[in-house]
Amino acid sequence: MRQQEAEFEQLGVQIVIVTFQSGPMAEAYVRESKLSWPLLIDDSLQLYKSYGMERGRWQDIFGLESIASYAKLMMRGRKPRMPAGDPYQLGGDVLIDPRGIVRLHHVGNGPADRPSVESILKIVRDADQQS
Repeated sequence: MRQQEAEFEQLGVQIVIVTFQSGPMAEAYVRESKLSWPLLIDDSLQLYKSYGMERGRWQDIFGLESIASYAKLMMRGRKPRMPAGDPYQLGGDVLIDPRGIVRLHHVGNGPADRPSVESILKIVRDADQQS
């Protein structure tokens, strides 16, 4: 997403990262990833649950897709970290427009299951043209 950060800004998209990890884990994530976007902490998992992001299955979390995803990161020079907190907690992507309309609601079935940045940008562009 960082590669397209300028385009997101041009389209008026405010990116917010939500995590269930707090304290030192959240601070380490911000420091290591050089995060420039706001980080919200949902340690009670209320927001996760509201969007249907529950616990994943073992085969989704530690399956071939996840291994391939981590291998790609390693080929780019990034070292995977041991999971902190609940490694089975599913995440996802939610895109809400300025009127409060949910334009994208994707619950990942594991760490490798994410919509592409280009598909998110397409949804934003299409919604912008409809306005």
